[in-house]
Amino acid sequence: MCIGIPMQVIETRPGHALVQGRGEVRLVNTALVDEPAAGDWLLVFLDGAREAITPERAAEVDATLDLLDAVMAGNTATAADTEAAFDLPSMMSADQLAALTGAAPRS
Repeated sequence: MCIGIPMQVIETRPGHALVQGRGEVRLVNTALVDEPAAGDWLLVFLDGAREAITPERAAEVDATLDLLDAVMAGNTATAADTEAAFDLPSMMSADQLAALTGAAPRS
């Protein structure tokens, strides 16, 4: 599975940033984003910053990753209490699923 990780900039170097997030510290390439500053948030994929994001978006992505971690660990009780940045189809009503798939709503 390919997932971007929200990471906060600790310090910058030409073309790179030292970032931390989800329990790790990495040096990432920043060629695809504007030059970040310490404290900024980046969405990181394969040791490269792909997008500058807001702290709020970073929190949403982290919450979603926490949900995935809980489900993968088999901890559905924790997963049910975790707020993700999106609704899973299993939590949607029939009308919401119809809207998502472009099907006609049920009568």
